[in-house]
Amino acid sequence: MVSVSVSCGSGNMSEKLKGNILVTGANRGIGLSLVKQLGETPGVEGHIYACCRDPQGPGAQALRDLSTQCPGKITVVKLDVSDVDSISSAVQTVSRSIGAGGLNLLINNAAINRPETPAPLSACGKKDMMEAYETNVVGPFLLVKMLLPLLQKAAEMDSTVKGDKMSCSRSAVVNISTLISSIEKCPETFPIAQMYPYRTSKAALNMLTRCLAEDFRRHNILVTAVHPGWVRTAMGGEEAPLTPQDSVGGMLSILTSLSNKHSGMLLDWEGNTIPW
Repeated sequence: MVSVSVSCGSGNMSEKLKGNILVTGANRGIGLSLVKQLGETPGVEGHIYACCRDPQGPGAQALRDLSTQCPGKITVVKLDVSDVDSISSAVQTVSRSIGAGGLNLLINNAAINRPETPAPLSACGKKDMMEAYETNVVGPFLLVKMLLPLLQKAAEMDSTVKGDKMSCSRSAVVNISTLISSIEKCPETFPIAQMYPYRTSKAALNMLTRCLAEDFRRHNILVTAVHPGWVRTAMGGEEAPLTPQDSVGGMLSILTSLSNKHSGMLLDWEGNTIPW
């Protein structure tokens, strides 16, 4: 299985990530770093499904190279989370590959920011709001819905031993959210970047996270949202203090320590709870 040996510095018992892992928005930034760190970790079995809109395009060259460098561990899958037919096709592709194995971890990372930061009210229109909501909320909603049978299959394995214990190595959904989605923190974050479409869509993603956590509790599927920090990506900009590598290293460390009590929460990349 694919294993990640990093552990959260909180002193809690950590459980290695393993099995079948699907990452969206995997061709650059945080998504690419997730696939890289997971793929380069020594392991014999398990698989990473790295999804992006145009696997054959120039923007996915780094992901294709990574797949070549990690033979047998990474499958690049075409997926546009704003297109229901593309989601359905990707789910079918992954289902055929996984078979009876089940999906252990889904990381909903793909997202867009419309218009460019700081995106004040005067610069935002209906199209910006609708496109952000479609990609950042509806996409993860549909993907989770279609992948639920695979997540359930993974959760049911060894159920007599694991009981109702939840973890990211058993069956989990992790939605990549943001600090600026927090309604309580809005007075602190709004002056820095208004980002109306992005922050409101991510607030909706938080509610989706909470709803799924309640819904999937009966299946022993963990669902949580994670803020990766202010990261030096195309979206985060060059002034961001965190590299994708550092952000992802922190997030993977956190994921190994998540359990039942974390389902339905919003955490940052260091494991701190962020208020809704």
